[in-house]
Amino acid sequence: MTVRVVTDSLADLPPGLAKEMGIEVVPLYVRFGDEEFKDGVTLSPDQFYERLTEGKDFPKTAVPAIGEFTEVYERVGKGADGIVSIHISSKVSGTFNSAQQGAKEAKVECPIEVVDSLQASMAIGLIVLAAARAAKRGDGFEEMVKLVQGSVSRAHCLTLMDTLEYLEKGGRIGKAAALLGSLLSFKPMVGLRDGEVHSFDKPRTRAKGIAKLKEFVEQHSPVEAICVMHATAPEEAQRLCEELQAMVGGDTPVISRYGPGLGTYVGPGGLGVGLIEAPKKS
Repeated sequence: MTVRVVTDSLADLPPGLAKEMGIEVVPLYVRFGDEEFKDGVTLSPDQFYERLTEGKDFPKTAVPAIGEFTEVYERVGKGADGIVSIHISSKVSGTFNSAQQGAKEAKVECPIEVVDSLQASMAIGLIVLAAARAAKRGDGFEEMVKLVQGSVSRAHCLTLMDTLEYLEKGGRIGKAAALLGSLLSFKPMVGLRDGEVHSFDKPRTRAKGIAKLKEFVEQHSPVEAICVMHATAPEEAQRLCEELQAMVGGDTPVISRYGPGLGTYVGPGGLGVGLIEAPKKS
């Protein structure tokens, strides 16, 4: 059996890991003024954050076109027994809808299952990795779809931001709220619940925010898989990774970077965790 796994760059999968696992990643578009780039293809994370913090144009992002998904499905579908395509929550992005429409137009003989992860960043990426491991084991299409749907119900993510500045610049909150945030000097934390973004907490210091990330992992333990995400804080991410591994055991957590889709609003200094809870024993 050959089942192919597809996602998009909003899953924030490390490129080397995606290639190693045979995962097809459809890139997001990023625009700075009149310049347009493909996330991870013609624009690296370092280049993105340099432009975000030092450039005169604030970035705008756009989902892959329907035709791009169609092309990918037709290409990877040759000789495949099925395609499982996993994407960011449909409540925060049009990517899932674009993938659905692309699947309808694709001329392939195998079935295509487009899955709404109801999540973002590596909470999607961990689901995608679980699917890719199942594909390497030789699991069948229906078995993989069932596995992915089960993983979706157990996936969670939480992000700590260093500032409200980029949320305000991106139009996600009003200027008054941004001003209030700077006066109070709190560190906003957001996560997804039922596919929608919700405020999680407002710690007054970054240290307290990192402690909240650890508490979040503890609350969802035992975990099946875990990831630490960061924007521009690799050393801090590595320390958190080591501390979480000591807490939960198992394999070393994956470290990933927030791409433009979330990095535009999280901003430099963003730090987060994504995880999949272990199945509850019956």
